[in-house]
Amino acid sequence: MDFSTFYDYCLAKPAVSAEFPFDEQTLVMKVAGKMFAATDVDAFTSINLKCDPEEAISLREQFSAVQPGYHMNKKHWNTVLVNNDVDDPTLMEFIDKSYQLVVDKLSKKVRDEMQIG
Repeated sequence: MDFSTFYDYCLAKPAVSAEFPFDEQTLVMKVAGKMFAATDVDAFTSINLKCDPEEAISLREQFSAVQPGYHMNKKHWNTVLVNNDVDDPTLMEFIDKSYQLVVDKLSKKVRDEMQIG
């Protein structure tokens, strides 16, 4: 996956914004103000994605490209190396699940207001 594909795929989801809250190279994708993905725009060698804790462990065992979240809570986040042993459709599934985990934690009122859910 290249950066443009990642960027466009994330922004096509409802209520997603792209921000640089930490520095000028760390892009954070948020849904309703909550982070679900982060990557380095210059290097684009990995993506941090939220993940169910049990599934996170399983994915780390299944794919060498899936590692505990770099600079993140390693229980809830994975760092996925791009262009490694995770193909694009699978990486897109990981992005979808990360997005959905965040959406599921939003209040019904926020989901309704932003027409997501």
